[in-house]
Amino acid sequence: MSEYVYPALFHPNDDGTFTVTYPDLPGCISEGKSLGNAMYMAQSALSQWIEYLTDKRQDIPAPSAMAAVKAEGSEFVSLIRADVKDGRAVKRTVSIPKWMDDGAVRSGLSLSRVLQDALRDRLQP
Repeated sequence: MSEYVYPALFHPNDDGTFTVTYPDLPGCISEGKSLGNAMYMAQSALSQWIEYLTDKRQDIPAPSAMAAVKAEGSEFVSLIRADVKDGRAVKRTVSIPKWMDDGAVRSGLSLSRVLQDALRDRLQP
């Protein structure tokens, strides 16, 4: 898991909502119905943007210093942190008894999905 911290520019809208942009990540924009929701959505947008860049094997821009991001009027800058997991698929060979494979086929189970779910349950703190 990799940690990313970027300065985000929060723009309060007249209706009480917030628009959030990342000066270092052009096109990465989010919105929230409240400040708390905007911070949550900003973290989600940052995670998804970094995951997209990783999946497309594009360079991830370095974050600017918070002081370098200029806010105007009622705007403000806040740091947003996102932990990004590498979700790319990795091919593994596993062995299971024939009767389990037969049962999985009859049940229409995806062995990849079952293994991922079991590992996720085991690995979560």
